[in-house]
Amino acid sequence: MNGCFGCWEEERIALLQYKASTINYTFEYHFTPWDLADKESDCCEWEKVKCDITTGRVIKLALNNTIYWNGESGGGWYFNASLFLPFEELQHLDLSYNYIFGWVPNEGFERFSSLSKLKVLYLDGNYFNNSILSSLSGIASLKELHLGDNNLNGEGFDRFSLLSKLEVLHLDVNNFNHSILQSLSGIMSLKELDLSNNNLNGTIHIKEFKAFSNLEELYLSNNKITDFVTTKDSNILTKLQHLDLSLNDFSARVLESLTAFPSLKILDLSYNNMVGSFTTKELSKLNNLEQLKLDNSSIDKSLLQKIGVMTSLKVLAVKDCGLNGNLPDLGWCELKKIQEIYLSGNNFEGRLPSCMANLTSLQVLDLSYNHFNGNIAQSPLSSLSSLVYLSFSDNKFLIPSTFSFLFNLSNLKILVGDNNILALETDSLTWIPTFQLKVFSILPTWIGNISSLEDIFMAKNHLEGPIPIELCKLVHLTFLDLSDNNLFGYIPSCFNSSSINFFQLNKNFLSGPIPSAFQNNSNLFALNLRDNLLTGNIPNWIGSLSSLRILLLKGNHLGDQIPVQLCLLQRLNILDLSYNKFSGPIPHCLSNITFDASTQDNSFGGLYSRETYSSSLSLYSTIIEALYYGIFMFDPSVNAEEEVQFATKSRTYTYKGYILEYMFGIDLSCNNLEGNIPLELGRINSSIRALNLSHNNLSGSIPVTFSNLKQIESLDLSYNNLKGKIPPQLTEMTSLAVFSVAHNNLSGATPDRKNQFITFDENSYEGNPLLCGPPLQNGCTRIRPPFTTPVDNDGEEGDSLMDMGVFYISFAVVYITVLLGIVAVLYINPYWRRAWFNLIEVCIDTCYCFVVIHYRKLFNFKSA
Repeated sequence: MNGCFGCWEEERIALLQYKASTINYTFEYHFTPWDLADKESDCCEWEKVKCDITTGRVIKLALNNTIYWNGESGGGWYFNASLFLPFEELQHLDLSYNYIFGWVPNEGFERFSSLSKLKVLYLDGNYFNNSILSSLSGIASLKELHLGDNNLNGEGFDRFSLLSKLEVLHLDVNNFNHSILQSLSGIMSLKELDLSNNNLNGTIHIKEFKAFSNLEELYLSNNKITDFVTTKDSNILTKLQHLDLSLNDFSARVLESLTAFPSLKILDLSYNNMVGSFTTKELSKLNNLEQLKLDNSSIDKSLLQKIGVMTSLKVLAVKDCGLNGNLPDLGWCELKKIQEIYLSGNNFEGRLPSCMANLTSLQVLDLSYNHFNGNIAQSPLSSLSSLVYLSFSDNKFLIPSTFSFLFNLSNLKILVGDNNILALETDSLTWIPTFQLKVFSILPTWIGNISSLEDIFMAKNHLEGPIPIELCKLVHLTFLDLSDNNLFGYIPSCFNSSSINFFQLNKNFLSGPIPSAFQNNSNLFALNLRDNLLTGNIPNWIGSLSSLRILLLKGNHLGDQIPVQLCLLQRLNILDLSYNKFSGPIPHCLSNITFDASTQDNSFGGLYSRETYSSSLSLYSTIIEALYYGIFMFDPSVNAEEEVQFATKSRTYTYKGYILEYMFGIDLSCNNLEGNIPLELGRINSSIRALNLSHNNLSGSIPVTFSNLKQIESLDLSYNNLKGKIPPQLTEMTSLAVFSVAHNNLSGATPDRKNQFITFDENSYEGNPLLCGPPLQNGCTRIRPPFTTPVDNDGEEGDSLMDMGVFYISFAVVYITVLLGIVAVLYINPYWRRAWFNLIEVCIDTCYCFVVIHYRKLFNFKSA
């Protein structure tokens, strides 16, 4: 194949050779579309591959995150550069986060010197050290090089002066100090330099950047820099437009030094201790600054009164800065070009100043998590007709239920306003909105008219009554959160949106059965109905939810047996059926659930992209992207992350966003389940983190197969009727943090005090009177040779109530002791000896008379 007929055969073969070289270090699903058997398969159509539409040559390979290493001996993957030499027109290669430890001898990156068109190379997140630098210096065509998150230090960069075309260099998350600036001084062409997350500390002088005359973007975040010293008329970094100094130790005086950068447009000083006040003179000199970010910094509250002199400012972010009092009506309201303002997480109070109506260019406004009050319909918000994103959640605003104050906001796409005071109004002034929202967090009666609405966030909004039937009109709905309200009645059966991904109605007073509205929904990721009053059983159609990752039904009145259809949910992360009335056995087929992060596709987080965010402090640009690509692709400020609570390690934790990809657990506690614990539960994928079967009526023994659960952190089997011994093999569960078998009928010795089991106290074993050994107070007194516990064909230990060998020996010892005691007493005391023999004689006479008399009566009866 070649040209317009598909990819070139030599490049197709090279890709398959690359796949073969990683076979021991990767998951097969990474390269599923790369078909070796189908010789007609066009590699230009394969995932991770992009070809030139004219020549058919491969120009981009995105092979990041394809290598897996479990940390075992033998090290990670070793790179072979010759595999990439057939790609003569390759321009972009991404090998980041692949656990690359090095390269095959004589097959390092020096071989890439023949790839004359290679411009972009990503090697972040590997295990390279400085030995890689000399080989990289031979790739003369490079314009962009990413070496972040490796094991590099400041030596060996001298030869990078040969990279005369290099414009972008990322060295973040390494071990550099100040000396790196001198080492890089030979790269005159640099326009972007990232040294964030390193060991730079103390004072940095502008003279150290003298060689970087073309630098436009500089990232120094997350170091320990205390000051940035500049000199007047230094004529250094005159082209610098973007400077990130966040997560350092700067004070407010740094602003005076930064006035030396005349072209500066974006400045990030967030997460610093900005002690001191900004002067109007300093602020006015930053006359080209467009974006100023000061989040999580202790700034002086007078800043908002002085900031009006920054006439070019378009973005202002002062989130979580400890600002308080009323918003001033001077200064910040004079920012005619301002497009985005972030004031969330402060202690502002009172009403919004009327001068806000002057901010006619404002497109994004975040007032959330403050103490603002007053009737929002009487605020200046209704005049801000350019608004695209508006958030005023978690305040004390009075919000009229008709939402008529939004009438003029024709551009509004995202509205977040939960946790305020909703005031009911009559609908006599009914109106149809002129906007089409994508995200909404408060619920008016006309919500069904917004046909494009995709996301609703209304948690903790004091909503009462049944779920509005108007929601059923939202056919594009993907995220619905009505949790923690006072809703009651049935869940509407008209919910038939096949696009819905996240459905949260937990912590309400909803009743009735689980509706069939979600049947066959292959897009549903999370169904959270916990802490309601639902009745009935889990419907059999639950198995049709092929994409379901989270199923939370805790704290309802659901009953009957747990359906085997749950076993069809092979991609499940979390299953919580606790505090219900389920009965019958635990389904053996639950082991079919994979509980494997490698099969997931990042559905819970993924909202944050460093590449998107670092290019701009602006949320507005990402909102526009989100409206084009979909809501789950953009900035986390919208909080479009799934958040669930799950009990593990004897506590209830909240899991949110990306962490849900790695949290796997089953909670069946506080039900009426009975029968043996299935052996198959011990054969569930070892990635499971929590298993809770406590407070049921389970019997039989603890399966030895539980020792296979190598990553389990919490195992609770307490308050059941389990018997037999605790399998000693459980000590192989080296990740255990919480273990409890309390209040059962277990017997024998506790497991050896080694690995994690040395950390468990007697509370883990209490309520089992026949258990002995540490940490319990009753020791196992009899010492005998160790023996192997008999195991039946199913792998279970014998389940007898007690050790019969111990019983027989104990009985014999007691019997002999009592007999010898009686003989000793009779031997020593003549009086008791005579009394004893007299008693024996009386008993013999009595028995003799009884037998003779009754024998005669019986004989006479038969004779008659």
